[in-house]
Amino acid sequence: MIKAIIFDMDGLMIDSERVTFEGYQEILKKMNLTMTEEFYITLLGKPVKGIYQRFYDVYGQDFPIESVIKDVHQYMAERFKNEGVPLKKGLLSLLTYLKDHDYKTIVATSSNRDRVDDILRSADIEKYFDDSICGDEVTKGKPNPEVFLKSCQKLGVKPDEAIVIEDSEAGIQASAAADIKVICIPDMKYPEEKFAKKTYKIFKDLDEVKDFFQTL
Repeated sequence: MIKAIIFDMDGLMIDSERVTFEGYQEILKKMNLTMTEEFYITLLGKPVKGIYQRFYDVYGQDFPIESVIKDVHQYMAERFKNEGVPLKKGLLSLLTYLKDHDYKTIVATSSNRDRVDDILRSADIEKYFDDSICGDEVTKGKPNPEVFLKSCQKLGVKPDEAIVIEDSEAGIQASAAADIKVICIPDMKYPEEKFAKKTYKIFKDLDEVKDFFQTL
C-alpha cells in the first residue's frame, strides 16, 4: 500500500530547467563563452561534483564554476521574483489531491536548503509537504539512493510504501537503487531506454499522475 510520495523539485514541480539554461547562457555570454542545449542536458540530475567535472572537461580546469553557479542562481532568483515561480502543469491539483487523501509528502532535491525553502515559500506550496531533504543534508547525491532512503526514514515509511516522482535519469537511477517505485515526468530530456525500463510509469505531466492515483 502506497503511503508516501517523494517529489523532486527542479524540472518536476518547478519549471526551472529552461530558466536555468537561459541563466547559464546569459552568464557565459559575459565571459565570451557559449553553452549549447545539448551540453546543458548532460548536467541534468547530476550531483554537484559531476556538474563541476562536466564544466572542467568542456571549459577547462580553471573555469570558475562556483561563482558561475552562484550567478546563475541569482539570475533565477531575480526571474522568479519578477515573474513568479513557474509551477509545472497539474502540480497544485496533484498536491491538493494527495493532501486531501492523507498521503505523506516530502521534497527530495539536490538543491541546498536555503534555495529550497525560498522557492517553496515563494511558490506558496510548502504547506502541502510534511518535510523536505536537500542536497546539503546528504553525503552522496543522485544517482546514489541516499536522499530517497532518508526521505522514507523522515516520513516513517518503508521503500515499498513510497513512490518517487522524478524527471531526471539520475533520479530514476537513485529510486531504482533505493528499491522505490518511480514515476517519471520527462522535462527537457526523455530518459534513455536503459533508464526508462527502470521506471514504474512514465507520464507526460502531473495531471496524468493525479489521474493515476485516483485509480489506486
